[in-house]
Amino acid sequence: MEIKVVKDIMGANEQIAQKNRQLFDRNQVFVVNVMASPGAGKTSLILETIKRLKGKVKVGVVEGDISSSLDAEAIGKEGVPVVQINTGGECHLDANMTSTALGSLPLEDIRLLLIENVGNLVCPAEFNLGEDLRVLVSSTPEGDDKPFKYPLMFHEADAVLVNKIDLLPYLKFDVDAFANTIRGINQKVKVFPLSCTTGEGVDRWVDWLLGQVKG
Repeated sequence: MEIKVVKDIMGANEQIAQKNRQLFDRNQVFVVNVMASPGAGKTSLILETIKRLKGKVKVGVVEGDISSSLDAEAIGKEGVPVVQINTGGECHLDANMTSTALGSLPLEDIRLLLIENVGNLVCPAEFNLGEDLRVLVSSTPEGDDKPFKYPLMFHEADAVLVNKIDLLPYLKFDVDAFANTIRGINQKVKVFPLSCTTGEGVDRWVDWLLGQVKG
């Protein structure tokens, strides 16, 4: 009985995710699900991405968090449409939450939608939102053992962004070994070392993303 409940939850989520996908396709919106642990730099990445895409593509944001709207307020200052989802304790966004938020966004005026998922390295990977890409932000202070501890997240990611490389001189973190470990789990993944603080590597990520959007 317990297994059946889990299957029913996942099945219902997948049905709503497909409806989200149809809505995105009708409005020609490219959607990126941004996942990470708390403090890895999801919001910083989104802010830096928005700044570099101004005048190139119209961006919208769905901001997911357990509580508060601080990140959404920071993103709103960049002049892009943003909707906050407070999960009230849930450790991830699901397709239904996302569907509810979409009604508050001008999808017809958005080409790229960035969805910032709740900070967690387990649950978000299990719930399809209807996105085109899954992006995982992993920061150097977290250590280079995360692919071993949370393999599903790295297996499901289309791109892994290794943030805070400006701190490498102070940490025992081997970027090349980290990237090779990820590719052992996921051969198709793209890896982008970068720093949202200094800007190093961010342009390379944004150029790749823009290429995916324009497809």
